[in-house]
Amino acid sequence: MAVDSAQPEGIERYGYTQELRRSLGFRDLVVYGLIFMVPIAPFGIFGSVFQGSGGMVALAYAIGMLAMLFTAGSYAQMSRAFPMAGSVYTYAGRGLNAPVGFLSGWMILLDYVLVPSLLYLIASVAMNSLVPDVPVWLWLVAFVLLNTAVNYFGIEMTARINRIMLVAELIVLAVFLVIGVVALAQGKGHGGGGFHPIYNDATFSWSLVFGAVSIAVLSFLGFDGISTLAEENRESARAIGRSMVAALLLVGVLFIVQTWVASLLVADPDGLIKNGDAEGTAFYDAADVAGGVWLAKLTAAATAIAWGFANSLVAQAATSRLLYAMARDRQLPRFLAKVDPRRQVPVNATLLVAAVSLALGLYMEQRDDGITLLSSLVNFGAMTAFLVLHVSVVVHYVVRSGSRDWGRHLIAPAAGFAILGYVVYNADVAAQELGFVWLGIGVVVLIGLLVMRRRPTLSGISGEAGDDEE
Repeated sequence: MAVDSAQPEGIERYGYTQELRRSLGFRDLVVYGLIFMVPIAPFGIFGSVFQGSGGMVALAYAIGMLAMLFTAGSYAQMSRAFPMAGSVYTYAGRGLNAPVGFLSGWMILLDYVLVPSLLYLIASVAMNSLVPDVPVWLWLVAFVLLNTAVNYFGIEMTARINRIMLVAELIVLAVFLVIGVVALAQGKGHGGGGFHPIYNDATFSWSLVFGAVSIAVLSFLGFDGISTLAEENRESARAIGRSMVAALLLVGVLFIVQTWVASLLVADPDGLIKNGDAEGTAFYDAADVAGGVWLAKLTAAATAIAWGFANSLVAQAATSRLLYAMARDRQLPRFLAKVDPRRQVPVNATLLVAAVSLALGLYMEQRDDGITLLSSLVNFGAMTAFLVLHVSVVVHYVVRSGSRDWGRHLIAPAAGFAILGYVVYNADVAAQELGFVWLGIGVVVLIGLLVMRRRPTLSGISGEAGDDEE
């Protein structure tokens, strides 16, 4: 069935009312995805990925980008079939069945609900290192209040600020790359092989690299947040999928290039691999080698602002849309589905995300392993939900609809499932244990709903699938 490229598909056929404002175009969606992923995201976790990959950081990011591109392809197919908010929750619920959708939404909540807290905490710690007189908890409160206010004033305000922040991040990245390349040409750095960041025969093993990929993918998480804006997209449903792929390709190239340059500037690569980067300053140390203290401070400040304001701003917006979608289907408390009639934003969901982020961030700030624990949970939740997404594509298109587009509807999802499955298998054991505990809680909640005769259902589930074919 052909689609009017000038108009987004309606959600009324599924029994919903269009309540959110359709004001975002393809460029807004790409910018949103870039900001959510943060073009300078590797700055904050570079040392961990360097250690985990045996120095092959660029390779870890290249494999991570490939896995996320397959996942973006599955998102693109499901967003065309079901052009509405809710992300994996919506796609698994409608592509498989409502109870599986509930569990998928429950798992992705580990990503969506916890990631703002993680971002606020990382940024607050970074700002405290630059301005020690201001405590971490005060920075955290300030970031949460600022972002909540911006999100309350509507998605257009968020989009405008996104564009400004993206330009600022790209300028800082360009400064680092230019100075870094010049420094390498002058012989600075450890002087190792130029291709060691992509392949080092002294440390290479597939299990090692995929273990590092399980950390590196944290930088890519957020591209899927574009799907939560499906009901605020003013263009064709295809714009959701195209914007995901475009954002991933752009940011993936930036990740590979910046980590390649930074890897060659590490003063003591063997020491970093052996001892790790407990203080999270490995990238800033590399910037110091390239340009001095001022460049180290610039990259640290940029990381704090990007993670604490720009990235967490869109993370909070995406999380509120997921809660809104699940509450609208009565799978979360109904009050979360309330939309402010003037601003046309899910106001209660936005405020709840702010409260949870603040409380959890303040608690984790007191723990020595707070950042590590949050990172592990965020990654595990996202990866397991993505696995279900790939299955949803195959079931919806091939099994139910009889599609013979083997490339997009079978081979690509299967490849994405295989890569992510291996990443999850090689992930940190603590992340696996905590993730399965969360899944177990979700199963208990689901059983409780079934016992109370509140089996998860989705409005219009027997309606048309949408624009499934070209």
